[in-house]
Amino acid sequence: MLDQSTSRGGALALTSLNHISIVCRSVELSLDFYQNVLGFVPIRRPGSFDFDGHWLFSYGIGIHLLQSEDPDHMPKKSEINPKDNHISFQCESVTAVGKKLKEMGIAYIQRRVEEGGIFVDQLFFHDPDGFMIEICDCENLPVIPLGGENTLQACKRVGFLKQQQQMVAQCHPAIPMKEDSLPLCM
Repeated sequence: MLDQSTSRGGALALTSLNHISIVCRSVELSLDFYQNVLGFVPIRRPGSFDFDGHWLFSYGIGIHLLQSEDPDHMPKKSEINPKDNHISFQCESVTAVGKKLKEMGIAYIQRRVEEGGIFVDQLFFHDPDGFMIEICDCENLPVIPLGGENTLQACKRVGFLKQQQQMVAQCHPAIPMKEDSLPLCM
């Protein structure tokens, strides 16, 4: 494996994003959203935790949902603002995802970015607590470091979902993984 601490000028030797944590008004509502809208799978979390929450996994990352200690005083967001904090997911067809969001009654806005003749389509919407979600076809846009290094290719996750299913099946055989219920985005 490449020693990343020397290849990045002494930066931390990190390997990947592990998870994001989201504080929720209702972890049950958020669990339903992340499972049924985004296709995340609940996984075991340490039993030693003395607070409510759920852990989920899919697309190579985890989402940790944490019950707010004061849900009535959490800020409420209604405006969908693409410049707000958000997490972004790749998909094969932004059009298909937009159609599915409409069927689910989830409000979203659509944007298109153009850079040097390359187009990226984006959809933005909120989870139940107002956390911004982006769905895009960002793989079209090359990743070009500003330091003059070689162009990095964005990671297209073709075949990744099947690999992930195999891993979940090995680690958590009780979780059913059916190919016909695969989410739209990979």
